[in-house]
Amino acid sequence: MANQLVLSPVQLPSVSTFSAPMLTALTSALGIDRSVLASDNQIQNAWQNLPQLLSNIPPHLRTEGVMRMCVAVATGLFDSAINYAWNAAVVELRDKVRRFGIHIIPQIIDKDFDEKKLLDMQDAELLNLCLKLNLISETGYFMLDQCRDIRNNFSAAHPVIGNIDEYEFISFLNRCSRHALSDEQNMAGVDIKEFMTALNAAGFSPEQMQIWCHRIAQTFNAQRDAIFGMLHGIYCDPSKEEHSRITAISVCNHFASSFSPSSISLLINQHQKYQAKGEQERFKASQAFFENLKIIGLLSETERHALISTACKNLMTIHQGINNFYNEGPFAERVAKLSEGHQVPETVRREFVETVVTCSVGNPYGTANAADIYYMQMIKGFSPREIQVMFELVSSHTVLAGRIASHPRCRAKFKEIVQSVQPSSIPTSSKSIYDKWLQS
Repeated sequence: MANQLVLSPVQLPSVSTFSAPMLTALTSALGIDRSVLASDNQIQNAWQNLPQLLSNIPPHLRTEGVMRMCVAVATGLFDSAINYAWNAAVVELRDKVRRFGIHIIPQIIDKDFDEKKLLDMQDAELLNLCLKLNLISETGYFMLDQCRDIRNNFSAAHPVIGNIDEYEFISFLNRCSRHALSDEQNMAGVDIKEFMTALNAAGFSPEQMQIWCHRIAQTFNAQRDAIFGMLHGIYCDPSKEEHSRITAISVCNHFASSFSPSSISLLINQHQKYQAKGEQERFKASQAFFENLKIIGLLSETERHALISTACKNLMTIHQGINNFYNEGPFAERVAKLSEGHQVPETVRREFVETVVTCSVGNPYGTANAADIYYMQMIKGFSPREIQVMFELVSSHTVLAGRIASHPRCRAKFKEIVQSVQPSSIPTSSKSIYDKWLQS
C-alpha cells in the first residue's frame, strides 16, 4: 500500500482572551448592538474546529488568504471568512488547470484558451472545466458548486440574503479543503492528459482500444461528453496526424449508437461553429465525421439534402461514364451510407430514388455487381413514399423508363427490384402497378 502523506497538526493561539473583550468594546464604541457579529460561543466553537480543518490543507496551500480567513473567524466575521476560503479555493483550482497544461486545453474544449481566459472565467465555468479535466470528482463538483452558491449569497463578496452560523462555515471550509485545497488525486474517470498522449503517439492497438473505451464507458457523463467533443475536434483538425484522426473516430464509433443528448448537442454545436466561422476544411471533415459514424440524421435537413444530392449526382456521372462497372462501387456505397438510419429529406427523395433504381437497372450490358449490393440494400429499405416515386418514374419520360421499355435485360432487372420490395410497404396508390409487374 502506498504511503499516505500525514500532515502535521496546526496549533492556533487562544482567542478568548482578546477577541471577546475587543468586539464588545468596538460595538459599544460605535453604538452598534453586539448581536450583529457572531456570539462569543459561536466564535469559540468555530475556532476549536479550525486546527483540524487547517491540518487537512497542505502547508504550501496555507496562504495569506487562509490566514485572513482565520482572522475573520476570530472576529466573528463568518461571511468574510467564507469569501477568503472561497478565493483560496479558486486560486488553487486555477493552479490545478495550469499544472494540467493550458496549451493542451484548446484541444479538449475545441476553442482558444490561454492565461487571460483562465483568469476571466466565471467560477461556475472554472468548476465545469475542472470536472471535465478530471481535476475534481463528481462529488467534489457538487460540493464546490454548492459552496459557490453560498459564497455568492451569504459572503461579504455581495450583499447577503441572510447570516450563517459557525456550523455552516465549518461545513463550507471542510468542502473547500477536501475538494479544492488538497493534493488529492481523483482516481475515477479518465486521465485526459494520459489519453491525449497515447492518442497522439500512435494508432491504438486492439488492446489499447479496448482499455480506453472501457475507461470512457465507466467515467461520468460530463467528462464523457468532453472526450467526445475533443475527439471530434481532433478528427476535424487538418494539422493532426492521420493516425490520431483515425483513432479519434474509431473510439467515437464504439459509442455512436449510444451518444447522450448532451453529447449530441455538443457535437452539433461544434459542427455548426465551423460552418458559421467559414472554416470549410474543418466543416467538411465534420460532415465526414457524422457520415462515417452513420449519424448524418442528426444534421439539418438542408445539409442532408445537399450531401445526398451531391452524392447522387456524382454516382450518376460515374454510372454514365466509361468503365462504370469498375468504378461505381465506392460511389454507391457513399449514397447508401448517407441514406442509412434516417429518412431521406422530401426535397431530394425523387433524385435519390431515380439515381438508385436507374443504376441498379443498369444498361443493356448489365449492372455493376459491386455497386448493386448497395442499390438492393437501399431499395429493400424504401419507404412507401419512395416506392410510389419509383413507380412514377417508370411511367414518366426518364432514362429509367426508356431503358425498361427498350431493353429486355433492364426490364427483367426492374422486375427483380419490384419483387425485392416489402409487400407491406406498397402504398395503396401503387398496388395495381405492383401486381402488374409481379404478373408480367
